[in-house]
Amino acid sequence: MNDSPLRAAASRGATATGGAVREFLTGAGLLGRGLGLVLRSPRLLGLGLVPAVLTGVLYAAALITVIAFLGDLAAAVTWFADDWSTLWRDLIRVIAGVALLGVGGLLGVLTFTAVTLVIGDPFYEKISGLVEHRYGGVPDEVEVPLLRSLGNSLRDSLRLVGLSILLGIPLLLGGFIPLVGQTVIPVLGAAVAGWILAVELTGVPFQRRDKRLHDRRAALRTRRPLALGFGVAVFVCFLIPLGAVLLMPAAVAGGTLLSRKVLGLPADTITTESL
Repeated sequence: MNDSPLRAAASRGATATGGAVREFLTGAGLLGRGLGLVLRSPRLLGLGLVPAVLTGVLYAAALITVIAFLGDLAAAVTWFADDWSTLWRDLIRVIAGVALLGVGGLLGVLTFTAVTLVIGDPFYEKISGLVEHRYGGVPDEVEVPLLRSLGNSLRDSLRLVGLSILLGIPLLLGGFIPLVGQTVIPVLGAAVAGWILAVELTGVPFQRRDKRLHDRRAALRTRRPLALGFGVAVFVCFLIPLGAVLLMPAAVAGGTLLSRKVLGLPADTITTESL
């Protein structure tokens, strides 16, 4: 029996898998490259931190409030266990508390990014523009008025926040499933969050080209592993205490590099040292 077609198919599958892994790792590396770019300009880094710090203070207060009332929240969502034995009631409420924190963290990271991008639109526009200039500029740049830019950012952010909440509900419910809720659901949540963050953080460079949310999604789908690698790296780093605040300027710079890659523009060869 000739098994050469099967071997060829297996080889192509392995090559495709290896290529997807390389793309994913390359995408993850864009966050590190973005950090290197903003660290070369402390003044620019400081400007980028201002809106992130403001948002961070608000979210820290919200997180403290959620933790303080976590027991009550867990009891509220597991009302059906009120009449169970103490052991099983406490167990299901511990699982509920973990699920609430997990989904809260997911929604917190996603909404934090959206809110910070809206508040800091002029700052992040500056960072993104300088990164574009460093790698060759924008041949098809469109001058978007500030008010229109802010309006577009707000509308797109609200849509993405709504999508985050919509996807967060089944993830919350999945968190109640023993074993699956503590293994598969976090991985799935990271993938979902990574994709949404990649879409959010490419907003400024796409607006510069007069492209909207559907254009971003379509372009990122052409290099999905690359976009997921970048987004998941951002998500994981944003889960670290103060990570979202300190790395927001780097995430914007990395998102600009990602945008250039998916649009087929130079993102590896520096053409000017100014930043």
